[in-house]
Amino acid sequence: MGSAHSDRPSGRHHPAGGPDRPISRWPSAPVGPVDQSDSVLALKILVAGGFGVGKTTLVGAVSEIRPLRTEERLTEAGRGVDDLDGVERKSSTTVAMDFGRITIREGLAVYLFGTPGQDRFWFLWDELAQGALGAVVLADTRRLTDCFPAVDFFEQRGIPFVVAVNRFAGTREYGPDEVARALDLDPGTPVLLCDARQRASGKEVLINLVEHAGRVHAARLLAEVSPAAAGS
Repeated sequence: MGSAHSDRPSGRHHPAGGPDRPISRWPSAPVGPVDQSDSVLALKILVAGGFGVGKTTLVGAVSEIRPLRTEERLTEAGRGVDDLDGVERKSSTTVAMDFGRITIREGLAVYLFGTPGQDRFWFLWDELAQGALGAVVLADTRRLTDCFPAVDFFEQRGIPFVVAVNRFAGTREYGPDEVARALDLDPGTPVLLCDARQRASGKEVLINLVEHAGRVHAARLLAEVSPAAAGS
């Protein structure tokens, strides 16, 4: 795993564009962009990252409904386009998005949107990011550079995010501090280790994201109010 400021491209690769138990230990009053319909408050969270990192797996593991998937089989025509190094056994790919839902409590739900990982589908990212509370960037330490575009995308748009390192069998494990340095993350950006196949592990990632997003949005509101109060 390379370390990084010089390894992380600047601008070159930016995107253009179920279990039925409710989750516990969520903040009682989440803040940030939300949608409201039929008296249900819905928080929108993106799950992003490189090709084959486990986004579809994570959404499926934590969703309380059967997740909506838009997968197509990989074909010989895509071999020159999709980099399968490290994920040679992958046979399908998301071509639009994954969608799942989690009920936190009555009247409060989380909608999960998994983004496509390949460069040719980046035009969808801006649309999917509209109104998002925050994002999970899944990372694979064998292909760490694959998550640079997602990190850059959310940093540039001011969308709070956490990095979740998906543990793959037989790979060397790196600590959160090492990953943060390699990705040249802004101070305070959480880095977590997870297993995208396990619901409990995915829950912890989402809980940490909502808590982090709450702190970020609260700090922004305070920063907006403070100058106004000082000038009055």
